[in-house]
Amino acid sequence: MPQQLLKGNVAFAEAAVRAGCEAYFGYPITPQTELLEHMSKRMVELGRVFLQAESEVAAINMVYGAAAAGARVMTSSSSPGISLMQEGFSYIAGSEVPVVVVDVVRGGPGLGNIQPSQSDYNQVTKTAGHGDFHPIVLAPSTVQEAIDLTVLAFDLADKYRTLVIVVADGAIGQMMEPAEFPPMQPLAKRPAWALTGAEGREKNLVSSIYLGANNLEAFNQKLQRKLAAIAANEVRYDEAYVDDADVLLVAFGTAARVARTAVQRLRKEGLRVGLLRPVTLWPFPEERLIELADRSKAILVVEMNAGQMLQDVRAAVGRQVPIQFLGRMGGAIPMPEDVEEEVRNLLAKLPKPSEVPVLEGHNGHLSN
Repeated sequence: MPQQLLKGNVAFAEAAVRAGCEAYFGYPITPQTELLEHMSKRMVELGRVFLQAESEVAAINMVYGAAAAGARVMTSSSSPGISLMQEGFSYIAGSEVPVVVVDVVRGGPGLGNIQPSQSDYNQVTKTAGHGDFHPIVLAPSTVQEAIDLTVLAFDLADKYRTLVIVVADGAIGQMMEPAEFPPMQPLAKRPAWALTGAEGREKNLVSSIYLGANNLEAFNQKLQRKLAAIAANEVRYDEAYVDDADVLLVAFGTAARVARTAVQRLRKEGLRVGLLRPVTLWPFPEERLIELADRSKAILVVEMNAGQMLQDVRAAVGRQVPIQFLGRMGGAIPMPEDVEEEVRNLLAKLPKPSEVPVLEGHNGHLSN
């Protein structure tokens, strides 16, 4: 199919349709409402289920029910709406049903504003409901990736029977770029574990209740084994100019687009700067980051928040190299000039080669 000029929110929605999404439940909230609007048209055209729920709480519980029945199901929202869905996320994790959620992030906390932000990083990678679990979190930085990662999200959700969140700041939801859709997939068959109401087989049960500490601990141990398998096999990242980088930039989403422009400009000046862009925010590409930190003299983390991914970078790298942070909050987007200035300041602070202590390298294993 040839490329089309597509808005990010429409790209998310049509990609879900083509990935075989059978049911969508949601509630309008800026800056993702175009996604819901597109689904309201396309799902009805195809004879699939679309329902605008009375709230985000209602929507996520409808999603939970459809997922338990074995449907490929999705919802979408923005930051305050995602906060309301947290309990439902935990039920979904506890019941091991596959669900896809698109979070188009706005400024916070509270109602905040409708400007683009990355302030949901902790919400989707660390909390996402109570209990010891992580959703898989995918972070596109282009409209084409919005399509590709949404299709991937459905496949990963089914593969691991888990919650997958595609998280993008509002700029990606609202921007328009040339992109290409995949062909329409056929609807999937109902999995054997689903609540289909069929006769002539053993009764299925989908539940997140495990009475007794021993029973719940056994389930949690099983869940941790699944999360370990995801962490070993589903790490994804993109990188540029990292082989000889003195300063390594780490950024995702729109911040990574800005950082890439800054890297290209600085390279033209002869400055050795590279970029690591996590595509999976969970599992986080910490082993690749450790490997690149061994080669670099400093790291600059660029985010549209107060430093949420920064904590994961620090946890991975420790005191291996100096780490500096550039962040904008409340819907403000850093500009390439801001990143370039930070890089120059960072390079100026670094010790000269004769002053650099010898550090023993870290042998990390790279998972792709």
